[in-house]
Amino acid sequence: MEHPLTKCTRMFFLLGMVMIELQSYGSLGCLEDERAGLMKLKDAFGGPTGSSDLSSWGGGEERDCCKWEGVVCDDATKRVSRLSLSGARDFGNFWSLDASLFLPFQELQNLSLIDDALIELTNLTNLETLHLGDNGLMEIPSSIWDLTSLKALSLRGNGLNGLLPLRGLCKLVNLQELDLSDNGFEGNLPSCLMNLTSLRLLELSKNKFDGAIPSNLFPVLKSLEYLSFHITSLKEHFLLVFELVCDNNGLKVDTENLPWTLLFQLKVFRLSNCKLNEKNRVLPSFLLNQFELRGIDLSHNSISGMIPMWLVANNTRLEFLKLANNSLTDPLTLDLNSTHLDMFWFDISSNHIQGELPSPISSAFPNLMTSNLSSNLFQGSIPPSLGELRVLDTLDLSNNNFSGQLPEQLVTGCASLMYLKLSNNCLQGQPLPSKSNVTNLDTLCLDINSFSGEIPRGILNSSRAKGPLPNFTSLVSDSPLVTFDVRDNKLQGKIPGWINSFSNLRVLLLRGNSFEGPIPLQLCDLRKISIIDLSRNELSGPIPSCLHDIYALEEPFRTQMFVAVSAEFVPSDSYSYENQLGVDYSRALSISETYFKEEVEFITKSRSETYKGNIWQFMSGIDLSWNKLTGPIPHEIGYLSDIHALNLSHNHLTGQIPESFSNLGQIESLDLSHNSLSGQIPPKLVELNYLSVFTVAYNNLSGRTPDRKAQFATFDEHSYEGNSLLCGVPLERRCTTNEEMSPPPHPSHAVQDDTFKVAFLSTFWPTYAVAFVGIIVILYYCPYHEYLISM
Repeated sequence: MEHPLTKCTRMFFLLGMVMIELQSYGSLGCLEDERAGLMKLKDAFGGPTGSSDLSSWGGGEERDCCKWEGVVCDDATKRVSRLSLSGARDFGNFWSLDASLFLPFQELQNLSLIDDALIELTNLTNLETLHLGDNGLMEIPSSIWDLTSLKALSLRGNGLNGLLPLRGLCKLVNLQELDLSDNGFEGNLPSCLMNLTSLRLLELSKNKFDGAIPSNLFPVLKSLEYLSFHITSLKEHFLLVFELVCDNNGLKVDTENLPWTLLFQLKVFRLSNCKLNEKNRVLPSFLLNQFELRGIDLSHNSISGMIPMWLVANNTRLEFLKLANNSLTDPLTLDLNSTHLDMFWFDISSNHIQGELPSPISSAFPNLMTSNLSSNLFQGSIPPSLGELRVLDTLDLSNNNFSGQLPEQLVTGCASLMYLKLSNNCLQGQPLPSKSNVTNLDTLCLDINSFSGEIPRGILNSSRAKGPLPNFTSLVSDSPLVTFDVRDNKLQGKIPGWINSFSNLRVLLLRGNSFEGPIPLQLCDLRKISIIDLSRNELSGPIPSCLHDIYALEEPFRTQMFVAVSAEFVPSDSYSYENQLGVDYSRALSISETYFKEEVEFITKSRSETYKGNIWQFMSGIDLSWNKLTGPIPHEIGYLSDIHALNLSHNHLTGQIPESFSNLGQIESLDLSHNSLSGQIPPKLVELNYLSVFTVAYNNLSGRTPDRKAQFATFDEHSYEGNSLLCGVPLERRCTTNEEMSPPPHPSHAVQDDTFKVAFLSTFWPTYAVAFVGIIVILYYCPYHEYLISM
């Protein structure tokens, strides 16, 4: 008879084997969804018109896809981490790969598709156009250089680097279009480019070329129509270009003493930020022989001397002239007998131009739409004749020495004005004449002047003005007004209820005035507003609970916030280029960087921040500090889940801090100091992971300070001081109850991969359920007393 102990031992052994088998079952192979994804890839590479080298996938008895050829899985999660499909398809016909087939592989870190689609290019002897842009190529397929029939080749945006493959590139003598932009090519431009005599388009921008451009390159390329460099590291060289925007201040460009003569007429010439002719700081002399230019940009150079108005005289169809950020001096002079109907953009800002602004500017440029004369030394009065510019929509005269009153003709005649900036001058009198006709105005900046009197009808933004805010309801219906800024004036009275008529308002800045009375409920009707600053006034009463209805405070608008000015490009019909690559090259003179962007100053994180252009469209905040507001904080404010800054300090607020404030998931700055708040600080505030400034100082709060974890571990005693009943770290006063907190879990253990958890739990519970039942069965058949009897 078998000994009972031997029988029980054998049963325990069998049970252990079952447990091991069950536990390992879940980790035998990759996840089923990824296995299915691999099978779809196999089908895509194999059919319907090609053969595949992935035939071993899914074949035979091997279900563990982690062991398939070319597949590597993570040891812990069993997810596919590396996938090699190089040469996986024999291409007999045209074929394209759907990138969505890779979506199931969430942990894929390395994907190799080298030569899958390019290995047989050698046989395409009649191919004339090849566009491989934005494909993430690691290297240029060598088979391309055998395509000698190519007329158009684009390798843009592939992250290619190193030296250009000269031997191969220079074999493509039939090329008419070559685009190598947005890569990382280095070294000199190859002299063998001169072999490509049929080139019409050469796009080399956003690379790292250095050294010298061959001086005899341009005379040879007689068919060249489009040439573009946006370079950062070219050293001293001789250069004449169609478009050159230098991002490195160390770049020096010399256009004089060239060994060849420019024999063709340009339409657009752009040479910006390049330390042009640094020795003598002169304009390129060849421009004297240019008579068909439509656009000129010589901004951000070191050009000195008088304003080259001969450029305007010589090129009678000139549309765009930008000479900003140079060292031009002397007065601006205009020919009284010349009219330039095509000129729509005139920018001579940030120079040292002196004297008065000539009155004939309106007759010289009658169709001017954008004029930027800011940051110069202009003086005298603003000429009334500017009011004759009927299509003028953008005028910047800021940072000069203009004096006198604002001419009535300017704000009555220029009905198209959208942007008017007169900041930092010596202007005086009323901010705007009473007959102003500026209903299209988007931005008006009159700060840092000497304006006085009451604010008249029609004004939207002022400086140092006195009196009540007038009723200009007739001007605000469907108003395009985006920013309403009357900060730091001496305005008084109540905030008018008709403020809700500004349906497009996104920024309301009334700080530093003497407004009184309650915050109007109509403010909640401004659905697009994202920044409200009513601080440093005499406002009283409760905080409106309806503020949570403002959509933009919950989710800031993602639209562009800059003022749309005349045009983004010079009219394309003057220089458009038709090409075979299907890429828009009708660009020259992009003026996107010259947009007159909205600029908003808002105090957050205890400091004044300036938000410009499309940056502050992602900013939302409310500042009601330094008023006389009373009552509790509405719990509805906690529903503003996307607000970034909230300042309710220096008021007379009472009650508790709403528990709902733990929902302010995007809050970065929260200031509730200097009120009469009571009760405990909600413990769940520690869940505010983006909070960098927090203060509840000088209230009547009690209880324990929040746990010292996450962002709250960074706040010191200054965040809590002035609350005598508060206790706990970082205050010196200790609580009577245990305040020791368990440390937060280590990040490596706190964040586990969900897939690993699922895989582990899916095998853990079945395994140990079997183990539990097995032990019960064994104990039933092998009772302890039988063993004792057998002894």
